[in-house]
Amino acid sequence: MTEQLIILIEIILIDLVLAGDNAIIIGMVASKFDTSNRKRIIFWGIGGAVVLRIFFTFITAYLLQISGLRLIGGILLLYICYKLYRDIIKNEIEKKNIQVDNANFKKAIFTVILADVTMSLDNVLGVAGAAKDHYFLLAFGLGLSILLMAFAANFTAKLIKKYSWISWVGLIAILIVALDLIQTDIKILFF
Repeated sequence: MTEQLIILIEIILIDLVLAGDNAIIIGMVASKFDTSNRKRIIFWGIGGAVVLRIFFTFITAYLLQISGLRLIGGILLLYICYKLYRDIIKNEIEKKNIQVDNANFKKAIFTVILADVTMSLDNVLGVAGAAKDHYFLLAFGLGLSILLMAFAANFTAKLIKKYSWISWVGLIAILIVALDLIQTDIKILFF
């Protein structure tokens, strides 16, 4: 397999495993509102989250090119692997306690954006780390995570619930990316 194909497979697996949580949170926030406002909250909330996610992904990809920061990014991904491993072993997704003021439309949109930004670090870091300096694949991974978050959340959650081995494969892909980031920086910094 070529390097780009391996990277593409890693990105798809990372997105499949990590994008579902964000979509669940968005659904939880939007469910507190009536149907007409729910669609608007999802549209504007995801729109704002997409803009921020694009910005953070390219900043992260740039920062991961700096020696020393790959080591930190790899360690963060190891922690994300540990959390994902705990979720797989317990066979449950952590219950997020998000307070929503369902009287205020703007606050709900802000809550969706904030929830996505705080929860997308794992996805952004995983995709940026896997893509290395392949910016086309980085853009593809970013687009895929947005599509999974916005449109295929229920399908992705059902797929992972039905075929739990997908979570294990995604976990291994994230672990490989983490170890690669750490190994690259250790070679540069210490040898």
